[in-house]
Amino acid sequence: MTTWNPSQYLRFGNERLQPVIDLIGRIPLESPQVIYDLGCGTGSGTVILKERWPGAIVTGVDASESMLARTQTLQSDVSWQLSDLNTWEPDAPANLIFSNAVFHWLDNHQSLFPKLVTKLASGGILAVQMPQNWRAPTHRLIAEVVRSGPWRAQLERHVREFPVLEGQEYYDLLSSQTNSIDMWETTYYHILDGQDPVVEWTKGSILKPLLDLLECPESEDFLEMYRGKIAQAYPQRSDGKTVLQFRRLFFMATKA
Repeated sequence: MTTWNPSQYLRFGNERLQPVIDLIGRIPLESPQVIYDLGCGTGSGTVILKERWPGAIVTGVDASESMLARTQTLQSDVSWQLSDLNTWEPDAPANLIFSNAVFHWLDNHQSLFPKLVTKLASGGILAVQMPQNWRAPTHRLIAEVVRSGPWRAQLERHVREFPVLEGQEYYDLLSSQTNSIDMWETTYYHILDGQDPVVEWTKGSILKPLLDLLECPESEDFLEMYRGKIAQAYPQRSDGKTVLQFRRLFFMATKA
C-alpha cells in the first residue's frame, strides 16, 4: 500500500484545492445535517465544507494514516475516520457525500457509485470530482516510460491508464436512483513555478505508487526518463513559468 506524502501533495495545495471550492459552490443544499468527505486527505476541503455548513455533522474519511495525521493540525469541529472506501459505511444516512479526486484510485465504479447513492437520505446529494486527463502527456507519458524500461514487468500491471469513465456512463449508472444529475467538466490551466514542476506535481499523486515499487537507482532512472519527456511536453514559458493543463469531471446526483 502506498504511504502518501502530505508535504509533497501540498506543494500545489492551492491548485489542488480549487476544484473543491468550485464543487462546493455548486451544491444546492441549504442546511444538510450529515456530511461525509470521502478521501478527505489532509482535510483542507473538509474544513471548507464545515465552514459552509457550520451546523452540520461533518466527517472526513480517508484510508491513509499519513494524510489523516495532517488533519490533527487543523482547528475545526470535524470528525476524522480511517476507513477503506471500498467497504466504508456511514453511521447515519447522509445528506451530502462529497468526494474530491479520490475515486480514480478505486475500481468497480459500476457497483461503487450506485452503492454510495443508497447511503444518502432522500434528497441527499452525491457530489464528486475526478481527474479526467488520462490522455494528457502527464499520464500518457507515465505509461510510455513504464513500457520502455527494464521495470516494465514489475510496474505495468499497476499503471492506472483509464480509471475514470466518461460522463454519460456515470449518468447511466445513477439515473435510475436519482431525480436529477448535474454534470460538467472544467479544464484548469495551472501556472506553476520552479524546476520540473509538472514532475513534482505527479510525484505527489499518480506517480507516487509506481515510484514506491522501485529501488534506487531504478527509481531515479525512471524519473530521469519521465522528466525528459515531460520537459518537451510542458516547456517553460518565456517568463520561466510552466502551464499545466488539467481536465476534471464533476457531477452531483440527487437521490430520489
